[in-house]
Amino acid sequence: MIVDERIVTFINSFETQNSEILEKIEKEALASHVPIVRKEMQSFLKMLLALKEPENILEVGTAVGFSALLMSECVPADCRITTIENYEKRIPLARENFRRAGKEEHIVLIEGDAAQVLKELNGSYDFIFMDAAKGQYIHYLPEVLRLLDKGGVLVSDNVMQDGEVIESRFAVERRNRTIHARMREYLYELKHTKELVTSILPLGDGVAVSVKNSGRIG
Repeated sequence: MIVDERIVTFINSFETQNSEILEKIEKEALASHVPIVRKEMQSFLKMLLALKEPENILEVGTAVGFSALLMSECVPADCRITTIENYEKRIPLARENFRRAGKEEHIVLIEGDAAQVLKELNGSYDFIFMDAAKGQYIHYLPEVLRLLDKGGVLVSDNVMQDGEVIESRFAVERRNRTIHARMREYLYELKHTKELVTSILPLGDGVAVSVKNSGRIG
């Protein structure tokens, strides 16, 4: 928890329910200890999508499909969503959830290692949601930047690692030091890459929102 729990509880007390199918999938995921986007992040994501009204969304990290379905309910009907997942046990669950929600024709799930899949993708996306293995974000970034439209939005979730990212590497457990270093490097790159304008926010477990420079900024 990187924000006072009472504040988060207060903010979430104003939330309205998602669709019936999303509520069911969220409960199932939490009961199975599958990480999904937090309530406050769900609301923020909806707001960003309402502002951007994207035509092509790329999600890196499907899990059981919750966030892809959430996004699908917040965008124009002709918006195309592509999502990537490598964990074999979650792929059939995601596909089943897309079927349950009647979205299997609107969401394309690509199976495989995102590092390789991203290299093979063509075209461009005006909204990319990064929510995969945190230690891999820095490795995905070059291909993500290639695929992101000018003026496009990149949302990177869980960038604060429950607050560990602000600590000295010596205060972090040895097994977490590689991820700690990589996330710090990722955040540095987001803030110092000239083609991006980025804000890092203490929302949920930390979120970075980046816009690819259209030539009017910087």
